[in-house]
Amino acid sequence: MVMGTERLDEATAELLANVAAEDAKRPDEPSLPFGEWVKKNLFSSIPNAFLTVFFSLLTLFAYRQILNFVFSEERRWEGVRVNLRGLFTFSYPASQYHRIWITLGIVLVLSGMSMGLMKSIGRGFSIKRISMWFYSVGLSLVVGILLREPSVLKDADGLARWSFPDGSPIARSETGLLLIRDDEGVSLLAEGESPLLLRESFGSAMSDRGWWWIIAVFALGIGSALWFGFGDMKRRTTFIPAIPLTFGFLGLFISSVWWYQWGHYGRDDAGILISEPDRLVASTTRIPWTILWFVLVLAYVAGRALVRTERAGLTRVLIGFSALLTPFVTYFVILRDPDLDWAHVWSTDIPMALAFMVGGGLIMWILTNPAIGERGRLIATALMGIAVFNWVAAFFGWYAMLQKARISFLLLALAALAAHNFAGDARQRLRSVWGWMGAMVIVHYLATMINTAETVAAPDQFAGGFVVTIYIAVFTMIFSFPLGVILALGRTSRMPLFRVMSTIYIEVVRGIPFITILFFFAVFVEFFLPEGMDLAALASAGIAFTLFSAAYLAENIRGGLQAVRQGQYEASDALGLTTVQRTGFIILPQALRVSIPPLVGAVIATFKETSLLSIVGLTDFLRVANSNIPGQTEFLGVKREGLLFICLIYWIGSYSMSKYSQRLEKQLGVGER
Repeated sequence: MVMGTERLDEATAELLANVAAEDAKRPDEPSLPFGEWVKKNLFSSIPNAFLTVFFSLLTLFAYRQILNFVFSEERRWEGVRVNLRGLFTFSYPASQYHRIWITLGIVLVLSGMSMGLMKSIGRGFSIKRISMWFYSVGLSLVVGILLREPSVLKDADGLARWSFPDGSPIARSETGLLLIRDDEGVSLLAEGESPLLLRESFGSAMSDRGWWWIIAVFALGIGSALWFGFGDMKRRTTFIPAIPLTFGFLGLFISSVWWYQWGHYGRDDAGILISEPDRLVASTTRIPWTILWFVLVLAYVAGRALVRTERAGLTRVLIGFSALLTPFVTYFVILRDPDLDWAHVWSTDIPMALAFMVGGGLIMWILTNPAIGERGRLIATALMGIAVFNWVAAFFGWYAMLQKARISFLLLALAALAAHNFAGDARQRLRSVWGWMGAMVIVHYLATMINTAETVAAPDQFAGGFVVTIYIAVFTMIFSFPLGVILALGRTSRMPLFRVMSTIYIEVVRGIPFITILFFFAVFVEFFLPEGMDLAALASAGIAFTLFSAAYLAENIRGGLQAVRQGQYEASDALGLTTVQRTGFIILPQALRVSIPPLVGAVIATFKETSLLSIVGLTDFLRVANSNIPGQTEFLGVKREGLLFICLIYWIGSYSMSKYSQRLEKQLGVGER
């Protein structure tokens, strides 16, 4: 019996179970013989054959160039290995690095639980696909071994050996310089000639790459065993769950730090370079990563155990809400470790929070009463007037008030304006009150933590590297999405004021280069702030990203809103739904479903645009690789290696989001009727 069929009669439940079983065994695609597949897909016509040959040669050329660049003796990958900690967390002090591991552990717990709580984890990967993966890896390695040029010969001092064009070797001076001139300073090279690097023979190169051959043969062997060990139908209908398979490969890689000598690279407490290639990874790295892998697996197992219980729905809500709060808590609380003034907390922060909780809760209880009618809207309008006046007074300096109080008044006014949409019986009204009180707890807690100085004693910026990159991207997504929805609804509104204001904002922001907006918030925004108020560089950049991204998200969502048929609006009106109910329960879900591809494209673009943070002085991922590493005495000018590494990280992040988007589209049936 499948989940969700317990209340159905036995015949219907059995029918649904059979349908689910058939769907799980459905072949991924028809299997063709290799020769027939090649003829059908690659050489079906003369133009197709020409394009196949041309792009195959182009791919081989690009593959060869990349291999020769990555494995060239001129590359100094020690610059990346030594600075891995700097690339990801920049100058975060090693003495408090446990906070980084705690943050990552929280993220993995939520991720594992989310994956475990999924109602359907999909069919996974077929044996056919896994076999093709091993074949692809094996063949790629074989081609790479053959394409990569032979290694450079080196002398006893580890320096590359050179020769004259006639084949005679070039000696070196005591300082290591090539002697291409005689004792009288006359060049030994004819005009137009240049020295040549001495390389080993092709046969020697192939024998030196024995381990690569073993890995390639091993991959091909596994692929062949899977392919020929299963029949055609069984090969296409036998699936291995994707998540456990991924965890298995991840665990295999992490286990390698305990038995394979990846090397020990870094700097000691005095800043002295450590480069020990024939050692295991340091225990300070091995132990945390191993623990984190177990945390991820256990969280997934716990999620799978809860998915079939009555608490699964509530757990999903809690996990989603926790995921929304995690970026704020991890960055402003865990990583910063604020130094709280407990006397001020007990005398000011807690009483203020209680006052807004109780007073705001009472207002919400009154305004959600269905009998209050238009008086509730008048009260809400008056509260909005007070909130706006507080900000105007702050700008002109008329009276002092904590920013936390101004924000709370504004939130209360907004909640009051929306209160009539949540009117109902006593139980419904209590939910609104508890919701408001919970929101106040979170807002005042985070406001207190943000306004408290951190104790993390970093020599430069508090955080940098990939930490800044990922947090700016996450904060931008969290704030720009609801703002984009509001702008899209405003632009499609029938009220001229909202429509004109939204249109002006969207068109102005989309018509200005993003770098201009970024510079504005980094340099000029302080002139528009009230006296005594300033913005940190990270906050300024986050606001700039949010406002810019929201304009583009609004247009993507507006396209989804226009795709909803007029009949949906008419049906909603026929049911007697209010405008808010119609928009929230009928229109927006359909619009967002259609907008998934462009929305994910906008998210990926935002993630990659974080590389512009280095322009406004923030030490992000790109700046560490492009400026910090090449500026170090040991790695002067070593820039290409770091840039290639961050390109790989950006590609992994973007590709992961793209694949998740495709999976989500398939689940929701985007593009299907």
